[in-house]
Amino acid sequence: MTYLVIILLLPSAAHAIGGPTYITTTGGKGLFTLSASGKSTSLFISSKDYPGTIRALKDLKSDIAKVTNNEPGIVFDKLPHQKEIVIVGTLGKSPVIDQLVKKKKLDVKEIEGKWEAFSIQTVEKPFPGIDKALVIVGSDKRGTIFGIYDLSEQIGVSPWYFWADVAVDHKEALYVKPGTYTQHPSVKYRGIFINDEAPALSGWIKEKYGFAKPCQNPPVGQDVVNYGHEFYSHIFELMLRIKANYLWPAMWGNAFNEDDPENPRLADEYGIVMGTSHQEPMTRSQQEWDRRYLKSIGHWDYTKHPDIMESFWREGVKRNKGYENIVTMGLRGANDSEMSGDMKSNIAMVENIVNKQQQILREEMNPDLSKVPQSWCLYKEIMDYYNEGMHIPDNITLLWSDDNWGNIRRLPTAEERKRSGGSGVYYHFDYHGGPRSYEWINTNPIAKIWDQMSLAKQYGADNIWIVNVGHFKGYELPTEYFMNLAWDTDKWTSSNINVYTRLWVTREFGSTYANEIADIISKYTKYNGRRKPESLSPQTYSLVNYNEAENVVADFNKITAQAEAIYTKLPPEKRDAFYQIVLFPTKACALVNELYVTAAKNSLYARQKRASANDMAAQTRTLFQADTALMNHYNKVYADGRWNHFMDQTHLGYISWMPPRVNSLNGIKLANIQVPDSALLGVSLEGTEQSWPGAAEKATLPEFDPFDGRQHYIEIYNRGKNAFEYTISADVPWLTFSESRGTILNKDQRILVNLDESQLPKGKTDAVIKITGAGSEVFVAVKAFNPIGVTRDNLNGFVESGGFISIEAEHFSKNTEQGDRKWIKVEDYGLTLSGMRATAPANVPAATVGKDAPCLEYPVYLFSKDTARITLVTSPLLNYMPGRDIKIAVSFDDEEPQYITNVPDKYKIEYSNADWVQSVLNQTRNCQTSLTIPKSGYHTLKVWMIDPGVIVEKILINTGGLKPSYLGAPESFNKFK
Repeated sequence: MTYLVIILLLPSAAHAIGGPTYITTTGGKGLFTLSASGKSTSLFISSKDYPGTIRALKDLKSDIAKVTNNEPGIVFDKLPHQKEIVIVGTLGKSPVIDQLVKKKKLDVKEIEGKWEAFSIQTVEKPFPGIDKALVIVGSDKRGTIFGIYDLSEQIGVSPWYFWADVAVDHKEALYVKPGTYTQHPSVKYRGIFINDEAPALSGWIKEKYGFAKPCQNPPVGQDVVNYGHEFYSHIFELMLRIKANYLWPAMWGNAFNEDDPENPRLADEYGIVMGTSHQEPMTRSQQEWDRRYLKSIGHWDYTKHPDIMESFWREGVKRNKGYENIVTMGLRGANDSEMSGDMKSNIAMVENIVNKQQQILREEMNPDLSKVPQSWCLYKEIMDYYNEGMHIPDNITLLWSDDNWGNIRRLPTAEERKRSGGSGVYYHFDYHGGPRSYEWINTNPIAKIWDQMSLAKQYGADNIWIVNVGHFKGYELPTEYFMNLAWDTDKWTSSNINVYTRLWVTREFGSTYANEIADIISKYTKYNGRRKPESLSPQTYSLVNYNEAENVVADFNKITAQAEAIYTKLPPEKRDAFYQIVLFPTKACALVNELYVTAAKNSLYARQKRASANDMAAQTRTLFQADTALMNHYNKVYADGRWNHFMDQTHLGYISWMPPRVNSLNGIKLANIQVPDSALLGVSLEGTEQSWPGAAEKATLPEFDPFDGRQHYIEIYNRGKNAFEYTISADVPWLTFSESRGTILNKDQRILVNLDESQLPKGKTDAVIKITGAGSEVFVAVKAFNPIGVTRDNLNGFVESGGFISIEAEHFSKNTEQGDRKWIKVEDYGLTLSGMRATAPANVPAATVGKDAPCLEYPVYLFSKDTARITLVTSPLLNYMPGRDIKIAVSFDDEEPQYITNVPDKYKIEYSNADWVQSVLNQTRNCQTSLTIPKSGYHTLKVWMIDPGVIVEKILINTGGLKPSYLGAPESFNKFK
């Protein structure tokens, strides 16, 4: 990690992500000259090499020209007489490369026979007349291609130069450091699924490429948007530049193989392995079926027309067998639905279907099915079938799915890891479905991606990783992180998550503002990750407890202001990329969060009869108009409308899982109240939604103490139109006010009530605050506690304040490991700070407290005794290990631990399970138990790992005063000696 941070400090270095930096712009002894003095070194390749390799080399030629303004030439077959040359080739396809290996000039032992491996080496005197060569050699076609694009990235061409308008910085010279740079992937197939593409991506493609050309049998008319080779060539290139190799194409209204016959041929030339989505078997899209049969016989249904379906599949296999594919197996109902029928009958039917499909593959592709890559996605009910004993042939890759919200449902057991077909993961960055669709903007913190996908690797699910990237644009960071993690799972860990973001930002925008930009991106994705914009409501964040709602808005507005300031300082050529990657999503999400909080204030203020309730309604509508204008700016104004329609996806107005047709305020009920002309005093307090005069309960502020309870607030407001003067006073000297008198017209006044510790008596004491105005009086009761024996200075640990203690999980005093079982910190994970993950070897049995259970310890000082309610705020983990609960345990001191089931065995992932619905909407799970407090004073809270995988984010000890909030109470005052 230290090395990666140092890279940021090297102004002359080109920035690649993860690997060693082998390009420099400063000349020196022993360096290979790629470009200098107005000339770029020639590129050599054999004409016998793969067409895709030659095509990628042409991209390198263009990339060098973009960087240096000096385009190199490409030489085929016969080496030119020049001092230095770049030699590119694939083992077994390039006679020159093979000669270098035979002469032992080129060391390929680290890549030979490996999948997609490449080596970049400087070779002295490779052939007579050549002093030095830079050799890019691949073990296979994609290995060579990845080596070529690795060099492109190193010289300063971002993979996102097209899709995100990332500018290329000019460099006068490029040199390669001597050495051997070798890479190969950790995960075999690394792919993306373009999905939920309408209206955003489809609208853009319609405008840019029009409609697909009509073709016969089946007839494809002018109503089919042209997802053709012009579009896919940009997708293929981007994928190869980020070392991806596998694609499920857009499928809502399109058929990749039919809409443009060039699509499959071009994919194969580029080197992209094609597949079809989890619900479209045998290389046939659902659109191909619907175009042929929907009007005549209806949706596909194997119970009604098995012969037609088998013939349909056979045609698809024949058509595509000359190309590199992973064949999707099995069957779901049409339109990605569950098939009708009972489970037992469906299991038997699907087993029979797969047998028929494999027979077709034997007959049409290869009698040896081990040579035909196949996958079966255990998605939704198919996972249930598998759990009930459905047989899957050993050579088929099991593609485990997440719950559509980034939480993997299941991973292989030790026995399942022995299967010849292996397994993989189908993951989501986007989802169209319940409990709430999220398709608008990136909401995927890379810390969560690391957590789930590193588990997948640990448990051997590493044959295929494919991720649903929705309409594709806007998911640049998580998509590339996903691929980089798949490429090298060892390099990216729980402790260098933010390092990755800084490296990524430095490559895209340079080092000048890298730290600031990385912080903005990390924060906006974290804020979106804790509650997706589509799942927000006026009730999400608390308006009255812990300043939660206003802090959420302030945090978003702060990073928006930072982004706007950086935007104005960037060179003009970098602004388009910065706008779409950083400024726009930050500003857009800040607007949406502020809109919902303002709508929440409207509702609360109306109940409190504040005159300003109507202002909040008007402000909500103004924010909605600002959102509309911002979407229009993205579509029509920035980058001269180059990415028009990508903000057509709706995100406001949800009343169910289904995205609304247009953005609206229909999902929010704004209140307008009648305001009398007379002046009327209103008072509300921190910690309650009640208001006075009028509330039945007594007005009481949260308790004051010398720890976190040193400041609370009172709000004074007008319930009428005419102005009035107010005064506020206390009957004790230890309370002071930010304002003691003033005038209220149509604005609310927040009065900060401060504790003067120097005058606060020891022990418990009471006071009364008197508020007068508009002929009315309100009396507010105040309680304060000044403990004897513990102070802010002599404290050791966390201290109870206001009837609770809140602890960020990473702030332990002791972390005890037990062999390979341990707690590790996952940087920047979760709703607030970070998380501590229970980590152990795959499929280990549950740990036992007192024997092999790792323990986190937290010293606390409690004034309360008897009992406390303990809440562990954890990740929304699923039971990825079958046949067992996932548990955790807590205890005070040496008392008997209380075991908590974090996720029970056979946990249901369905809308009828309210716990699952809330866990994905909230992006956490709250686990609770009660512990006995034998006496007040110092104690040690212990959190024990029982089962691996759980991430603890926050710990709440409630002794009676904890208030409800979304993010949990902010961390309590603490001091460690």
